[in-house]
Amino acid sequence: MELKIPVAVVQAAPVLFDTERSLQKLAAFSADAAKGGAKLVVFPEAFIAGYPKGHDFGVSVGIRSTPGRDDFRRLCESAIDVPGPASEFIGNVAREHGIHLVVGVIEKDGGTLYCTALMFAPDGNLHGKHRKLMPTAMERVIWGQGDGSTLPVVPTPLGNLGAVICWENYLPLLRTARYAKGLELYCAITVDDRDTWLPTVTHIALEGRCFVLSACQLLRRSDLPADYPTDRFPAAQQTLIRGGSCIIGPLGQILAGPKYGEECIVTAELDRTELLRAKFDFDVVGHYARPDVFRLEVNEQALKSVTFRGGTSTSSRQE
Repeated sequence: MELKIPVAVVQAAPVLFDTERSLQKLAAFSADAAKGGAKLVVFPEAFIAGYPKGHDFGVSVGIRSTPGRDDFRRLCESAIDVPGPASEFIGNVAREHGIHLVVGVIEKDGGTLYCTALMFAPDGNLHGKHRKLMPTAMERVIWGQGDGSTLPVVPTPLGNLGAVICWENYLPLLRTARYAKGLELYCAITVDDRDTWLPTVTHIALEGRCFVLSACQLLRRSDLPADYPTDRFPAAQQTLIRGGSCIIGPLGQILAGPKYGEECIVTAELDRTELLRAKFDFDVVGHYARPDVFRLEVNEQALKSVTFRGGTSTSSRQE
């Protein structure tokens, strides 16, 4: 196990609804981070191919519009299959640079989209996938819910790696399940650029006694397609998601960032010995737990809407 770990968090704008150009941007940032020595590179939520902030997809209670359905079709067309050509491309980027790579994507499975985090090993293999369990507010119009079958914490030579997406980080029981799996490199990928995000991830680092690598998107009005609806933003607002990416140590110390208002790569060198130092007085699922009073049960079974018994029928949907 390596004790000193150079890591990088990418803060950048995807090319909304354009998977190919978003992938090329991912490749360029990954190359730059690898040149800087990073062994783990983390990209924001929905980096492939974008987070449609401010878009309502023509929905109000009891009403769906034809233009909204067309916009959803456009979103689906930019989403990726896992496995598929886009995930293979990302794996090739990881292999080319010999890095661990965590990337937020919009995943397509049949007619349903998921906000997903993919984790790739330096050999290019996909070694973990996590689907966002609970889309927030209007996100529920366009994304389905993940289930307990995609809650991996992946052992790597750098440490135990996992991802938690945006407001999932406010789910105490989800965090507890992650801590119980020994998560050490906690990748909090997000589009939340509010002032409240830094104390959130600082608390998580302290609570879990883990390193938190938080990657947030940057999105400017100039990054949007020409026909994108912007009426929900103030006319003078040019930066729509301002970033705030940062890296936090297991005693809540800010190791890098937060950075705002620019595309950048936030870097730090992590010292794994800090993990045990931090747990000296607090191990939330160990000596500081009270299993005689509180217990958590986690269902990790994949939930399927249709099952077939005793025949030869098969489904192409994700198992």
